[in-house]
Amino acid sequence: MSESTQAARIRILLVEDHVFTRDGLRAALNLQPDLHVTLEARSGEEALELLAHHTVDVAVVDIGLPEMDGIETAAQIKARWPDTRIVMLTAHNLREEVFASLASGADAYCLKSDKPQLLLLGIRSAASGSAYLDPQVAHHVLGGVRAPEDNSPLTPRELEVLRHIADGTGNKEIASALGVSVGTVKLHVQEILKKLQAADRTQAAVKALRQGLL
Repeated sequence: MSESTQAARIRILLVEDHVFTRDGLRAALNLQPDLHVTLEARSGEEALELLAHHTVDVAVVDIGLPEMDGIETAAQIKARWPDTRIVMLTAHNLREEVFASLASGADAYCLKSDKPQLLLLGIRSAASGSAYLDPQVAHHVLGGVRAPEDNSPLTPRELEVLRHIADGTGNKEIASALGVSVGTVKLHVQEILKKLQAADRTQAAVKALRQGLL
């Protein structure tokens, strides 16, 4: 592989305390032509030490790290190196962990039990500047959300559309579910993105979570 090709790959710091899991993740990620695990850490403390001397694009952080957990590790990384994107990796689909991770500055939240392609999508989305929330997590977290409070920038209909977006529903299906035209749904989506200053549909859902709108 040429130096220019290697330089174009997304540089990853893998933070995972279980050696077998770490070995498997490294092997899977390095098989991708656009990804490269350049650093590995067994703890949050070790990750911070490495980042003090090296630069990466994305840190993939296990939420269940010993001592300094993944949420605190993510917060520390964002505080010191805000340009480093964070992908939180967890075995749990817990609402509290999702909110805590997003509050810490995580850009993506992926489940270990899900298909490897979703982790790859999360890493690539984070590296490109977009947010990513595992579909199972989005459905679990957004499934029972409250109606917006009076100071919400979103209308009740826009929030309803956002819930469908978080479930991975396309515009045509949303239109059918709400009894409106596809064009109307597109207008709602445009308004949601504009009001939340989001680059895409997933980022809009994540921003709404972070701002307590849902």
